Amino acid sequence: MKALFDQVSFSFSYQVTKTYSTSFSVASRLLASSIRQDIYNIYGFVRLADEIVDSFQGYQQEDLFNDFENQLYDALNKKVSLNPVLNAFQHTYHKYKLEFETVKSFMHSMRLDLRKSVYKTQQEYQEYIYGSADVVGLMCLKVFVNGDANRYDQLKEQAVKLGSAFQKVNFLRDLKADHDLLNRSYFPGVNLDELDEKSKLKLIEEIEIDFKQAYQGIIRLPVEARLGVYTAYVYYLSLLKKLKKTPSVEIKNTRIRVPNYEKFGLLAQSYMRYRLNIL
Repeated sequence: MKALFDQVSFSFSYQVTKTYSTSFSVASRLLASSIRQDIYNIYGFVRLADEIVDSFQGYQQEDLFNDFENQLYDALNKKVSLNPVLNAFQHTYHKYKLEFETVKSFMHSMRLDLRKSVYKTQQEYQEYIYGSADVVGLMCLKVFVNGDANRYDQLKEQAVKLGSAFQKVNFLRDLKADHDLLNRSYFPGVNLDELDEKSKLKLIEEIEIDFKQAYQGIIRLPVEARLGVYTAYVYYLSLLKKLKKTPSVEIKNTRIRVPNYEKFGLLAQSYMRYRLNIL
């Protein structure tokens, strides 16, 4: 009887993905149907947590986050939740035996967004990125390899690098919004006022190294996941190249993005390279 509610929950997670991220939604459609819904379920969960800490200004954010966290752990324990997003996530969590440590680390980083605004050391920065992005890559990897422990261990380092690269690109793209709206500064020693061409290029060099290492894992992913993940990689790499070409003064005042027509071109290019086996 619960199957109908599960379908409603899955549909809700899909709508969250489609509404909040055009790029991720398109890339997810390129995943095999056997794993696509589970990626929606993971995205729905992480997006809802992120929305609480980023978008609910004027509300009791800490109380809302506490309630959400309690509901999350209750859902994982009871294998059901009246919250459709958490009901969908717990399904994927148990289906693929996701590691509880990854969920706990993610929630820890989300809570930091309520309490911490400046990351002064490399250790603080890496801890936040691990919890906010790297572990999401690890959750998705569990799905991509269908729970295969050996394959997971072989690819986890590259999955972490891809999560880091995506998150660092987000930080650089959203530098102005994070500073002006959320009073946050993630890059140690670099804030909106201090960003110059030299510091920008240093950050981009770090991200390029992450992408290079992540690529070695992407080409070894199971066929069910390879095209979708590769397309997301191409989208973000294109955004990084735009940021590299954009003067630092413009990054400080404008949110740089890849236009939709360029995304469609990148999608077609990714598909052709995949079909020709020249990733």
